[in-house]
Amino acid sequence: MLRHVIAPTRFFTQVPNEIIRHPRLSAAAVRLLIWQLSLPDSADEPLGKTAERADIKKTAFTRAKRELVAEGYLHEWSEQVEKGQWATIQLISNVPLTAEQATAARNPTSSPTVDEPTVGEPTPPSVGRYQKKTTGANTSHPPHPLAERGAQALVAVSRGDRKLRLAPRDISQLAPLAAEWLLRGASLGELREALTSGLPDRINSPAGLTRDRLVRKMPEPPSFADQRAAEPTAPRVASMRECRGDHIHPKLFRPVDGETLCRACRQEQAEDAQDAASGAIGAALRGGSLVRAALRGGQR
Repeated sequence: MLRHVIAPTRFFTQVPNEIIRHPRLSAAAVRLLIWQLSLPDSADEPLGKTAERADIKKTAFTRAKRELVAEGYLHEWSEQVEKGQWATIQLISNVPLTAEQATAARNPTSSPTVDEPTVGEPTPPSVGRYQKKTTGANTSHPPHPLAERGAQALVAVSRGDRKLRLAPRDISQLAPLAAEWLLRGASLGELREALTSGLPDRINSPAGLTRDRLVRKMPEPPSFADQRAAEPTAPRVASMRECRGDHIHPKLFRPVDGETLCRACRQEQAEDAQDAASGAIGAALRGGSLVRAALRGGQR
């Protein structure tokens, strides 16, 4: 394979090979991610708008978002703003981020926990250097039912343990983190256990402790392969029906437009009808000949 490459001098984006060659990201996901990373820092473009510009259809866009979330390249938060409206915050990164690292990248004042690199390995870049695009969109209702479920889970925990009494404002701010637990497959029982087990005798800041546990104990996101394996798939025979024709053994076929006979039976039926029609035509012709002969005999 020969390659002729001219390095661009302007209007180019540095993209890690891990993104281009990612084994679990579809072409639409890679295109969406690279497109977002190529935008200037001043651009405030949500992923949906990028998908329209990149000519990514709705189904492919939904799957691409799911892949990027599963692999840690996309993180989203839902926040309630003024007048009861909700805003969706999206963060795109050119390297996979955990929930804790994504929160730190969104709020540079916080200090994320970064594992010490193994001797001989390159030092990873600081969270503040990650490329990201943060966008907001106001809606009159919560953008996703999981945000409501996250808030409901926090309300249940708050009411169940007096040590973790949370104000409505705290619940609104922490709901996206709880929703991300549910998005990653955690049950309400697992979320409640993580927040209430081993509580100290005295808690000065219930909201601070809840946020710390939601971030620190956040389960790892399922990989795209795990998501695909968990998706219910209909068996191949679900769309098939049994042919009503004469067969020694039952024969299944996939109808196209409500047919009750398989292709072979329909073809045989058509041939029989054609033979019957040919016989009827022949009989009619012979009958006509006999009638004409009888008429000629009667005229003599």
